[in-house]
Order: sequence, then C-alpha cells, then structure tokens
Amino acid sequence: MVHWVSDNEDSDKFEWDSDGEEEETSFNLAGAGSSAPASRNIDVANGYGKAGPSASSVQEYVAMGFPEEMVLKAMKDNGDDGAESLVELLLTYKALGNDPSVDNGSTSGCAPQAAADSDDDILENWDSEDAAERNKGPAFDESDDEDFLREMSQKDEKVDSLVNMGFPEDEAIMAVTRCGQDASIAVLVDSIYASQTAGDGYYGNSSDHEDNSYGGRKKGRPGNKRKRKSFGGQSQGSRGPLDGSNDEPMPLPNPMIGFNLPNGSMSVKRSLPGQAIGPPYFYYENVALAPKGVWTTISRFLYDIQPEFVDSKFFCAAARKRGYIHNLPLVNRSALRPIPPKTIFEAFPRTKKWWPSWDPRRQFNCLQTCVASAKLLERIRLALTNSVDPPPQRVQKYVLEECRKWNLAWVGLNKVAPLEPDEMEFLLGFPKDHTRGISRTERYRSLGNSFQVDTVAYHLSVLKDMFPHGMNVLSLFSGIGGAEVALHRLGIRMNNVISVEKSEVNRTILKSWWDQTQTGTLIEISDVQTLTSEKIESYIRRIGGFDLVIGGSPCNNLAGSNRHHRDGLEGEHSALFYHYFRILDAVKSIMERL
Repeated sequence: MVHWVSDNEDSDKFEWDSDGEEEETSFNLAGAGSSAPASRNIDVANGYGKAGPSASSVQEYVAMGFPEEMVLKAMKDNGDDGAESLVELLLTYKALGNDPSVDNGSTSGCAPQAAADSDDDILENWDSEDAAERNKGPAFDESDDEDFLREMSQKDEKVDSLVNMGFPEDEAIMAVTRCGQDASIAVLVDSIYASQTAGDGYYGNSSDHEDNSYGGRKKGRPGNKRKRKSFGGQSQGSRGPLDGSNDEPMPLPNPMIGFNLPNGSMSVKRSLPGQAIGPPYFYYENVALAPKGVWTTISRFLYDIQPEFVDSKFFCAAARKRGYIHNLPLVNRSALRPIPPKTIFEAFPRTKKWWPSWDPRRQFNCLQTCVASAKLLERIRLALTNSVDPPPQRVQKYVLEECRKWNLAWVGLNKVAPLEPDEMEFLLGFPKDHTRGISRTERYRSLGNSFQVDTVAYHLSVLKDMFPHGMNVLSLFSGIGGAEVALHRLGIRMNNVISVEKSEVNRTILKSWWDQTQTGTLIEISDVQTLTSEKIESYIRRIGGFDLVIGGSPCNNLAGSNRHHRDGLEGEHSALFYHYFRILDAVKSIMERL
C-alpha cells in the first residue's frame, strides 16, 4: 500500500523508520551458538522490543524462492507495513542482487512512497495511462522453478489486463511475447497497434475521408472473423446498449498524433453529423487508454463524432495520451509561440551534466498527481554508490524502472529527484507560479489532473479569427483553468466564463489567475450536478449564449492506475461525463429555441 508523505516544513527530509540508528540484530532464530534448525524456534526478539517473525511466516517466503537471510532482513526493515510492502521489498533486494546487508546499515528499506493524502486517494487520483510503469515490480534473471512460475503469473496478469481493455487474447499474448513480460501496458498497447498498422493498413491513407470505422481493420484480413462494431452514423434513438459492454475497443492511432500536427503533412477530412454542428463549439477530453467500450460510448453520446487521440509528447517534453471529441474545424490550426522544448535536456539543460549514458530517456512519462518519496531516492543513491561505474545491468534496470515510474530527473552524482511543481507547470504549459500558494501535495494533485495547454491550444487556435471580439465560454470541470490559459495564450478574449469546478483549491487557483490577467466576467459554480436547464437558460439569456463548451470529466474510474475502482463510465466519478453531455445538449437545445 502506498503511503503519503506529510506536506509540512520537513517534507523534504528523509523519513527513516523509527529507531533507525539501533544496532543491527542477529536473526538466528535458534539463538546465538545454537545448532538447532531455525524453524524450531518460533519467536525471537527483533531488536525493537517486539516479537520476531514466526518460522512459518519465514518459510512461506522462503518457499517463494527468497533466501532465508534476505527474508529475515526484509521482515525487520519492513516492520508493520504489511505483506504487500514486504513482497515489494524482497523483489527489490533480489533485483539488486544484494545480500541481507543490502542497505549497508541504512534503514531505508521500505517500499517507495508517494506524497499525497491517503492510500485510497492515490489510486483514485492517479491520472494516467501508464499504470504498469508505476505498478510493475522489478524483474530478475534467475531461472529456477519459483522464478519461472512467478514470471508466468506476471505474463498472465499482463495478458489479462490487455484482454480487459478489449484486445483479443491472441494479440495480447503475442504482444507480451514480442515485447517481454517486463514491458509496460502502454508499450504493449503500442505494440498491438503497430502490428495492426503493419498488417492491416491501420489508420489508412491520411488524406482519406473520415468514415465510421475509425482505425478499423481491413475486412480481408486472413483469419480475422471478429466483426468490428460500427459506432458512427447512428441516430441517437438507435444506439443500443450505452454502457459499452458489448462494444469492440476503439483502436488508437500509433503514433498518437491526432488528425494533424503543426507543420505536419497528415490531415484527416471529416463530415460532422448534423446534430454536432454548432452553435456552440464544444470540446471534450479524457484519458486515451480507457477500459473497453468507454470511448465508443462517449462518441455515441457526443453525436457519433470521431475522437482525436493525441500524445502531448509531440508538443512538449512529457507524454500525455488523451482523447478529444470536438466539432472544431481541422484546418488553419497554429501552435502556441514560443514552441516549447520537446526533450528533457532542452527543457532542463542543467540535468545533462549528471545524466548517465545508460539512461536513454529523452522525454518524461505522463505527469502524475503524486511523487516518489525520499526513501526511494535514497535507496537509488545507495544502489548506485555501492556499484561500479557503470553499474551492473541489474542495477541499471532497477533504477531505470523507478525513474520511469516516478519521472525522476538526475540532479547530482548518483542523485535523482522528482520534478518540482514549477517544473511541472512549465511542462504543462502553465505560467510560472500558477499553482503557487497552496500545499505541495495539492499542487501535484491539481497539475496531474490538468490539460496540457500547448496541445489543447493547438486545437482551439482555429477560434481566434472566428471570434475577434471575444467569446462566451462554459467551462465544465475547469480544474486549474487549462482551457482558460490556452485561450488567453492564443490571444482570445474571454468576455464571460461560467466555470464549474468542485475543488475549492482549484477554484482559488483559477480565480487568482483570472484576477491578474483578465478583464471579463468569471462566474464560478461548485457542482456540475446543480447546473440545471433552468440555470443554463438564465445564463444564456443573460450573456447572449455560449460560443464554446469545454471540459474533461474526471478520469478516476478510467485511468489504468486505478486498480480498485476502474469501473469505466459507470464509476462514481467518471459517470459525471453524462452531465457534460446533459449540459451540452441543453445548451444546444436552448440556443436553437431562443
């Protein structure tokens, strides 16, 4: 279980276990000088005034393939953190190839921790599609039976995850075989789509007219008897099940570049359904790697419009795979100026001095709502300090996995650190100090759930020439104002913005930015569920209608990192998408009537 680190003045200090400076204690269960087998003596003092581990519990982990001395050492370092943390610690020891003195006397042997509020919140607030990059444990290269069984279990788990996302089992197995069981889910998904691209002409001719089988496979594929369900071109009354339970997964483009990129040649023409044509324009965003059927359902509700899937790594130095459904024009798009850096070294040149040659990363993974703890950072430092230069492959592999999970940057010799909030602001396209003034924990949470401004601004740029005198915007699930910042950076005046955002912290951030930069009117509403048709009509009469309805409903039940409540659009939080559709439909109906 992940623990949150407090956000007080000492939050930057290492959090060592209690009594960390006590003398190391022998774990000979039979007692000093005894020749009796360890398993005969049930309990011993562990040096902390507590009962030691039972022989049965020790043997349980020994039977899993871990050396007895390693188990005893891990049990001591793990304390009362539970079995899950103990197993992760054992895997870490084994991945590093260390003996029971792995930490050389340090008590930093706990599992990685994250900085946030509670164990449950972190799972529900991680915003990312790169779940496996955070959750997978270190791999090891022994070949005994226990390791083989464990590897097979890990492979089955990856296959099950892909199948649950809607991919055929045979393609999932092939992807794991091709990429290896240590590959992240994101890598496996990309591999499947790459295979489809090579074998099926996936994505077709970039200049082809948009049809209703976006990314579909060719009918003539040998051996492919599965029928892909068409999701476009249906009237609202003929949709069938709306929970996505019977739908094929909506294919994602590889590379995930959307309909076109700045200065790129790829362009997709499309014909919007009559219901989707404005006013107003609308723009909806959510995580790309959602459970099976989610994007098909979202598309059906939003007038059967084809989603535009984009990875923000093409706009900045960090990945952010998102899907966007909108009725905006696709031509005459323009990128924000100045163009942001696309690599880590360009964004943070000071890191290059310390970046090891064996770390191939040039961009960060998706920026999350949490960060690695000081304990993990110290464990990485010790692992590298105690190794030769360059470190052995097993140490490199362990360090790289943790760096990718937590987006760690090199800031000194053998020293890594998480991104600071102001660095995340920069990568996400927000102005410096946009979130300053609240706790570090809240800053990470707010930024991790935000838009990537440069990506969104590229799509919204078509509005600049269309509304030279300004716009009226209905901003749903506003967060920290990613849409508003994008419009402002494009030079589009916002005459009136009705902002709906539940988080008081986020509302404070948006209001502070608005007061410093805008001259229009900002009206804030705390709960999207209270925005009734009557209130919508009163706002429309008051300001003369909306030009843009924009927002991204919570992804808590969609993101791959949420292992407890990944319930799709039926989840408690992600079901708020239906309010986005309800409000948009009400706006369109009222504006047509008035």
